[in-house]
Amino acid sequence: MKLPKGLSKDTYILAFASLFSDISTEMLYPVLPIFITSVLKDSPAIVGVIEGAATAVQYIIQGFSGWLADKFKAKKYIALFGYTLTALAKPFIGLSVNWPQVLLGRFTDRLGAGIRSAPRDALIAGSADENARGRAFGLEGIGDNAGAFVGPLVAIVLLFFFKVNIRSIFYLAFIPGIAALLLITLVKEKKAAHIQKTQLHFSLAAFPRSYWIYLGITALFGLGNSSNAFLILQARSLGIPLIITICIYAGFNLAAAAISYPAGSLSDKLGRKYLLLAGFAIFAITYLGFALSHSVILIGALFVFYGIYSGLYRAVGKAFATDNIAQELRASAIGIYSTVVGITSLLANIIGGQLWTRVSPSATFLWGVGFALVAILASSFFTTSRIESS
Repeated sequence: MKLPKGLSKDTYILAFASLFSDISTEMLYPVLPIFITSVLKDSPAIVGVIEGAATAVQYIIQGFSGWLADKFKAKKYIALFGYTLTALAKPFIGLSVNWPQVLLGRFTDRLGAGIRSAPRDALIAGSADENARGRAFGLEGIGDNAGAFVGPLVAIVLLFFFKVNIRSIFYLAFIPGIAALLLITLVKEKKAAHIQKTQLHFSLAAFPRSYWIYLGITALFGLGNSSNAFLILQARSLGIPLIITICIYAGFNLAAAAISYPAGSLSDKLGRKYLLLAGFAIFAITYLGFALSHSVILIGALFVFYGIYSGLYRAVGKAFATDNIAQELRASAIGIYSTVVGITSLLANIIGGQLWTRVSPSATFLWGVGFALVAILASSFFTTSRIESS
C-alpha cells in the first residue's frame, strides 16, 4: 500500500505506539481516584498531591530528556526507556497498599512519560518530509487521542460489565503499555549527517529568535490553560452521573482524535499561525461557555468543542516548535517547549484551584479566557515571517 506523500512507515508506527500507550494510561483515568479514596481509604486531597507531583515531573523532565537525546544521538533508546518505565509502573500501582506507594508508582509512570515525549516527538518530526510535518504530528495526535477515547471505555466495560476488580485494571493496563514499547523497537531513527556527538553543546543562541517568540506566546496562553479536571468538576457539580461524565470525557477525546490530522495537514498548507490562533479562539469560547452555562446539554457540547481545540493545539503546537530548528536540535526544542507548557500549566492549575475555592468556579474559566485573548493579541502583533517558517 502506498503511503501518503511526505509520510513514512515510521510515522504510522509512532502513531500506533501513541494509541496503545494512551489506552494504557487512560484506562486508569476513571479508576485511580476511586482506588485511592475507596480502596486505600485516603482523602481526595491525597489525589491532588499525587497528580500534582506526577504532572510536574512529567513536564519538567522533558527539557532534559530532549537535550540528552540530541547530545547522544539516542532518541529511540531514550524513548524506549521512557516507554518501559510507564509500562512497568501501571501494575506497581495496582500492588500498592498505601498512598506513598501509589505516589511512587504514579511518579514513575509520569517520569517515563516525560522522558519519552521529547525524543519521540523528534522521531515524529524526522519521520516525515519538511512540508508534511504538521500531518505527521496530526497523525500521532489521532493515535494519542483515540487511545484517550478508548481507554476510559475499556475501563467502564471491565468494571461495570465484566465486574473486574479495580486492582486488576492496573495489571491489565500493562498489556497495551508493553504493546507500545514493542512498536517503538521497530522505528528506525534517522541520523543527522556529519555531526559528532561531542560537537553538540547546549546554547540558547542555537535556537532562532522566532522559536523564543513562539515560546513566549505559548507561556502566555499556558498561564490560563488549567487542567481538564476543572471541566469534569464543573460537569459533576451539575449533577451529571460519573459514568456519563466519563463518556462525555471520552467524546472529548474522540473529537480531538478526529481533528488532529486535518489540523496538522491544514497547517502545512496555510501556515501554523492561523491554526494556532483558531485554537486559542476555540479555547476562549469553550471556557467562556463553562463559566456562564449551567445547561447539562450545553456542557456536553462544549466538551466536544473543547476536544477540537485540544486536537488542533496538540498537532499544530509541536509542529510549530520544530519549524526552523536543525534536525540535531529538535528533541531539545520540543523538550524546552514541553517544559514551558508544563510549568505554566502547573501555575494555571494552582491559580485555577485558588480561584475555584476562594472566588467561584466561573472565575477559573474566566481567568483562562483572559490569557487566551492575551495570547491571541500577542500572536497577532508578530507578522507571519517573524514567528513561523516562510
